[in-house]
Amino acid sequence: MTLSHSNDPTDFTLDWLNRADDNSAMQWLNGLYGQSPWVSQACLARRPFRSLAHLKWALADVVAKAGHEKQLALIKACSLPANRTPSDSESSSTSSDSTADCLPDTTGQTLQSHPLQLAYQERFGWPFIIDVLGPRGQGLQPQTLLNELKRRLHSSQSVEFSECLRQIHRMAEARLNDKCRMSPVLGEELWDWHEWLAQFSDPGYAEHGQLSLSYLTPAHQACAQTLVLGMRACGFDEVFMDAVGNVVGRYHPLKPGSKYVLTGSHYDTVRNGGKYDGRLGIFVPMVCVRELVRKGKRLNAGLEVVAFAEEEGQRYKATFLASSALTGGFREEWLNQTDAEGVSMRQAMQQAGLNPADIPAIRREPSNYLGFVEVHIEQGPVLQSLNLPLGVVTSINGSVRYLIQIHGTASHAGTSPMHQRQDAVAAFAEWAVFVEERARADGDSVATVGMLNVPQGSVNVVPGSCHFSLDMRAPTDAQRDAMADDILRRLHAVCEQRGLQVQREEIVRAAAAPSDPGLQQRWESVVKSLGLTVHRMPSGAGHDAMKLHDILPQAMLFVRGEHQGISHNPLECTTADDMQLAIQAFSLLMDGFST
Repeated sequence: MTLSHSNDPTDFTLDWLNRADDNSAMQWLNGLYGQSPWVSQACLARRPFRSLAHLKWALADVVAKAGHEKQLALIKACSLPANRTPSDSESSSTSSDSTADCLPDTTGQTLQSHPLQLAYQERFGWPFIIDVLGPRGQGLQPQTLLNELKRRLHSSQSVEFSECLRQIHRMAEARLNDKCRMSPVLGEELWDWHEWLAQFSDPGYAEHGQLSLSYLTPAHQACAQTLVLGMRACGFDEVFMDAVGNVVGRYHPLKPGSKYVLTGSHYDTVRNGGKYDGRLGIFVPMVCVRELVRKGKRLNAGLEVVAFAEEEGQRYKATFLASSALTGGFREEWLNQTDAEGVSMRQAMQQAGLNPADIPAIRREPSNYLGFVEVHIEQGPVLQSLNLPLGVVTSINGSVRYLIQIHGTASHAGTSPMHQRQDAVAAFAEWAVFVEERARADGDSVATVGMLNVPQGSVNVVPGSCHFSLDMRAPTDAQRDAMADDILRRLHAVCEQRGLQVQREEIVRAAAAPSDPGLQQRWESVVKSLGLTVHRMPSGAGHDAMKLHDILPQAMLFVRGEHQGISHNPLECTTADDMQLAIQAFSLLMDGFST
């Protein structure tokens, strides 16, 4: 499939669908949602459809607006035998093993009798629904299917209800792809690239099939060298590793001396993390460059892709050190930090063949660039809840973090009257409810107590103290600071009323990074050109873009995540279809810089 939406091979089919009479259109759409034709029937009232992606969203949105009873009927109608199953050409990927007799075989008929399926049905009141071809479309292994059943059996009612609907939409999406003879070829290739890069993992995790990649470990260096080889294979004009271990690829503009678009993301991971956080933002522009090379095409703007060596702060407490080096923000004192084994960052760099003295030279000159753009998996549930594959980021939230202690008086749980206690945990509990309420009042602000400890706590002692963390984030610094003032003021008021003392230490303060209006508008335009509704949203997580924001205009595009958008987790995932759209969006964005 070509990158340009204007050459979308579904255009003719959609043109016919938009003009067809209702009976003919219904016949063509028949079976997309199994035995629930009302979905297609209601969707036809929304014609004309601007693209295949728009049609997919419209179908899902009909279900979203149908109400709980209709949604439940849809789920109940989608019993396992009606689930999509691998074709003959795909069945080879579903191998037989010890679980093959209790999972879908190539006919997809056998999971319904498994004891866990019966337990699932008893707990939730509907059948276990899963798209057996999976997010890449090649078929899930029997053990993977069983693992998913085991995992989802412990989900909450509301989460599992939503997940079943998502799986039904995925099956409908594949059926629609088949009808339109469309395959997300480049998205499937990106899926394979993520699996390919996940082979590099640090000791202690690799042995368990887990992904963990910390700065300048042997696995990290092997990953970097593989990215070097990958960029060269894609056809970049220049590929090199810089003084902090960033892998840089440059595709030159049509005319020498023209400016570049800077893009990229990080290739390190959290411990036992996911395969897409950061890496999606490396691979999307890489495949776009490869397609340009295949066509023998150059753009008026050059493209520089940076695979940042460090963003997560796992080995050293110098988060964003790799992107900071490009902005001139790398601090020399970081080189003296030591890891858990006592190895300093300076030593680690030297052992990896890097020269710390060269770091100042890699600072980018802003006048050489048009801006920084980043593609990233959303790392949250918003896009999935809206049935949208792409979202445009308005701002990377500013944050502030505190470590706080409340001190009261430890006393006997049996002899201390309730009205005479100085209970630190009771004060914390009263205040914590306000934290949640205050953050909700802002709509797009968040506040989190991530750690809570009761030192020397005992079952028969009124808690004399408690220690906890507080993380607050908002799209603007002013919004963040107003929320922080209210929350901290309430903390002191509650403790004063109860006769308690408060100590607090601010440990992090990061400024918000609003998206550049011009670059954000470019992202919005390409999303619209794909026929999709534009959803604007802040990013609650930090990204390399917030560091490049110090010297360049920046804007980000989010890609929908699966499993309720979970991230920093092995379940982190997106689909080949959504990655295909991300590739198309990035290609159109670059085309826009050439006009």
